[in-house]
Amino acid sequence: MIPRIRLQPSDTALPFTFQRQQFPLRPCFSLTINKAQGQSLRVVGLDLRSQVFTHGMLYVALSITGRRNDVYILAEDGMTPNVVYSEVLN
Repeated sequence: MIPRIRLQPSDTALPFTFQRQQFPLRPCFSLTINKAQGQSLRVVGLDLRSQVFTHGMLYVALSITGRRNDVYILAEDGMTPNVVYSEVLN
């Protein structure tokens, strides 16, 4: 549930009354790993519920911040699979 803040002006000089609702939301932004490459970000959240395309992409995503404590990872069972396509390696 998102709390609603109801605001009514206290100005009695208006010939009508009105009310406005405000929702306290914090803006956020998302980037793909490719778009984030070469940038420095203060805090990073990774959704690893689906597979990362390559090992290099995961490395880039984990190294965008300078500190381990600023990386938040969402993964099923706390792990992500290490998928290697052997037909690509040959």
